[in-house]
Amino acid sequence: PAKYFDTKTTEPISFFLSGLEELLAWQPNINDEFNVSAVPLAKRQPPLQSRRPRTLVCHDMGGGYLEDRFIQGSATRDPYVFYHWRYIDIFVYFSHHTVTIPPVVWTNAAHRNSVPVLGTFITEWADGGKLCEAFLAGGEEAYGAVAEQLARIAQHYRFDGWLINIENTLSAAAVRNLPLFLRDLTAQVHSAVPGGLVIWYDSVLKDGTLKWQNELNDENRVFFDACDGLFTNYNWKEEQLERTQRLAGPRQNDVYVGVDVFARGDVIGGGFDTDKSLRLIRQYGLSAAIFAPGWVYEHLGKENFLQNENRFWGLLAEYLPTHSICTLPLTTSFSLGMGTSTFLDGKDEESGPWYDLSAQDIQPLYPELQGRLSTNCCLQDAWCGGSSLQLQGTIPPGEERAAVRLFSLQMPAPPKLFLTLLYKLEGPQHDDLTVALEVTTWDTGTCLEGNPTSLPEPNGRHYPRFLPAPPPGLAKLLTACHRGSYGWTSRCYELELQDCSLRDLSVIVSRQQPSLEETSFTCLLGEVRVLDTASLTASPPQLHSVMASQLWWQ
Repeated sequence: PAKYFDTKTTEPISFFLSGLEELLAWQPNINDEFNVSAVPLAKRQPPLQSRRPRTLVCHDMGGGYLEDRFIQGSATRDPYVFYHWRYIDIFVYFSHHTVTIPPVVWTNAAHRNSVPVLGTFITEWADGGKLCEAFLAGGEEAYGAVAEQLARIAQHYRFDGWLINIENTLSAAAVRNLPLFLRDLTAQVHSAVPGGLVIWYDSVLKDGTLKWQNELNDENRVFFDACDGLFTNYNWKEEQLERTQRLAGPRQNDVYVGVDVFARGDVIGGGFDTDKSLRLIRQYGLSAAIFAPGWVYEHLGKENFLQNENRFWGLLAEYLPTHSICTLPLTTSFSLGMGTSTFLDGKDEESGPWYDLSAQDIQPLYPELQGRLSTNCCLQDAWCGGSSLQLQGTIPPGEERAAVRLFSLQMPAPPKLFLTLLYKLEGPQHDDLTVALEVTTWDTGTCLEGNPTSLPEPNGRHYPRFLPAPPPGLAKLLTACHRGSYGWTSRCYELELQDCSLRDLSVIVSRQQPSLEETSFTCLLGEVRVLDTASLTASPPQLHSVMASQLWWQ
C-alpha cells in the first residue's frame, strides 16, 4: 500500500493521518510495523520531571515527511540532522496534517539520547472548525474515542505523547468539552506510555475565541490545568513573562515560552540572536520552546550547515541545562546518522551520501571555549559510520594539557570499568602529544580507587590504567585494544573504584615535554566505550523466531 511503502522504491516510509475518520478508523496492521520505534527511551539524570527549566524543540521543516520519511535511510546529500540532544529535553515533530506521527527515525535517535518525542494533533481553518464540532461538541463518547485513539497510536509506535494545537474558533458546546478532552487524553497517555506527555499550544481561549495570548493568563489557564504543559505563542514581552511566572506558581517549569528562530512578527531575538530571548525566559525560571531551529539549514543553506549548527547551539549553551547519562554500557562512534561515505574499522567501505537518523549514535556535549577549543563533526574520516568527532584547540604556554569534557555522567560506579578509545592525531606537532581518557567522580568522601598503586588526584580525577592487551576471556569483545588501522590509534583501559559515583568522561590531550609556547592540536575521536566489566562476561541474548515476509525478488 502506497501509504506505507514508497511507490518508486517499495521501501517502507513513515506517514501521517488526515481527518477524523482516518484517526477513528486507525488500527495497527502488519504494514506499519517498520514505523514502530526499536529504541526504548534511555534513562537520564536529572529526570525530566525535576524542578528546573526545560527546553523543548519543535521541528517544522518544509511540511514534514521529507527524506526523513524513509525508514531504512536514503542516499540524500547534505540532509538536515539534529544532534545537540544533551541540551534539550523534549522534541516535537510538527506538520500541518491532522495527526502527525513522528517519523520513526527521529524517535529512535531522540530515545537513544534520552529525549522523548511528541507528535502533533492539529485542527485549523474552517475544516478544523468542523472537525472540532464533530468530536468536541458531540460529548464524552465522541471526544473520549479521539483521546483513546491518540493514546493508542503513541503506545503502538512507541513515541511519547502529543502537542495539541487547536487553531480555529470553537462553539460554546465544543469549548466546554475541550478541558475535559485534554484531561481524558492526558490520563490515557500517562497510562499507556510511561513518562508520556500532553502539551497544549496557546491558541483558543476559554470562550472559544481564537486569540494567541503569548502568556499564561485567566483566558487560557483552564487548558494548562488540564494537561502537562503550555507552549506559548512567540510575540511576548517581558511583562508577560513576569505575569506568567506569577500565575504558574509551582508549575512554572511546565510553561514553555515560544521562541521562533525565524523571528516572524514582533519578537525578541531569533536567528543567531536567539540567546536574547532565552536569557529573559530563564530570568523568570520558565521553560523554553525553540520553534524551527532548522532555520540554520533552511535560511543559511546546506553549505556550512554543521559549522553553523554548532555556532547556533554554542551561543545558547549557557541557557540550556544539560542532562547526564546514567546507564552503562556507554558506547559511541559519534555518527550523526548521515555521511558522504560509510566507514567500517577506519576503512572507507562505500563512498556516496547516506542519511539514516536511526543509525545516529549517542551524541556527546559539544564544548566550545572561545579561541581555546572547538568541537566539530568530521565527515571526511571516521572509524565507524559516517563521521568522527574533531577536537581542535591549543594547550596554553606553561600548561601541560587540555581537557575536553565529552559526557556528563551520574551513576554509581561499578567496581571495575573497561574503557576503550580510538583516536587519530593530525597536524605538524602530533608526535609530541599524547591522548588519554579521564574519569571524574563526585566527592562522596568514601570514594577510593581500587588499585592502591595509583592514588586519585584531588577533586576526584582518575586516570584509568592503560592495558597493552585485553584481559583473557575478553579478547574477542575488546579487539579494540590492538586493532588500530588506517592511521587510528587504539587504547584500552581499566579502572577499579570503590563506593564512587561517576561524574564526567573527558579526553585529555597532553604534551610530552613542558613548553613555554602554545601548542595547537587537532584530534579525531573515532570511538569511545565505557563498559561495566561484570556485564561483559554475560553471554549475549540469543535470537529466536526470525521470519521473512513481503519478499520481492528483483
